[in-house]
Amino acid sequence: MSRAAKKINDLLREHALSYPEAWEDSPWGGIVIKVRKKIFCTFGDELDTTDHVCLGGKLPESGTDALDLAGAEPTHYGMGKHGWVTFRLDPHDMPDIEVLKGYIDESYRAIAPKTLVKQLDAEDED
Repeated sequence: MSRAAKKINDLLREHALSYPEAWEDSPWGGIVIKVRKKIFCTFGDELDTTDHVCLGGKLPESGTDALDLAGAEPTHYGMGKHGWVTFRLDPHDMPDIEVLKGYIDESYRAIAPKTLVKQLDAEDED
């Protein structure tokens, strides 16, 4: 993974891990971020030698629009039909990092238990 892609990937992983009860796992070689036992965000393999940022999440509200981005596609293994989108983005030609953080937020809110979403909303109000 190039230095630019690793920097962006690390920023996005740090953001995903900032959510209540979020933790990192690596069940099949790639990195995933879970809330409790459920995956809400996926990242590419750390050993990936390409110069791309790989990110995936469940986007029930913005998924259709997100698929218009270059490098976006419905997640494989039938998950795309359930609103999951995978991004394989060139770090030099990608959407603003805040857009990607917004996708992580949407995915967390779609997967996390309602009590944790309420906790997150309460933290945002403070």
